Amino acid sequence: MRPAWEAELVARAKARLDRLQLYPRPVDAERVSIHVVPWLFRVPGFRRFRGYATFRRILLRRSVPDEDLVVHELCHIWQSQHRPLRMWLSYVRPSTFSSDRRAYRANRYEREATQAVELTRAAVSGGLRAGSAGP
Repeated sequence: MRPAWEAELVARAKARLDRLQLYPRPVDAERVSIHVVPWLFRVPGFRRFRGYATFRRILLRRSVPDEDLVVHELCHIWQSQHRPLRMWLSYVRPSTFSSDRRAYRANRYEREATQAVELTRAAVSGGLRAGSAGP
């Protein structure tokens, strides 16, 4: 059983993505878990990332929950639920881990996850990002 904060964070991220119609079925977040693994982000090639998604896990660099980051990574899980081979192969290129981030940011799935965050952010807490200070 996952901690309450994790279940709530995944549920909020799923609710944000459920407002979008990127794929025929909504994201299945039933078995998605969040793990804080700072050691992974010390490995060369992963140092520039704040989060990473596998098929059912969201791996984070820091323990401070960032809802936008979880939405972004959950969107990658959604992408892999609908286009697993295409999605993962799109990241298997030298540009993914190179110092020149332009090709990485131009990746269709990366752009889609970034856009999902931006399109759903305005409705979060009256337009405030999770963790940001209120008026």
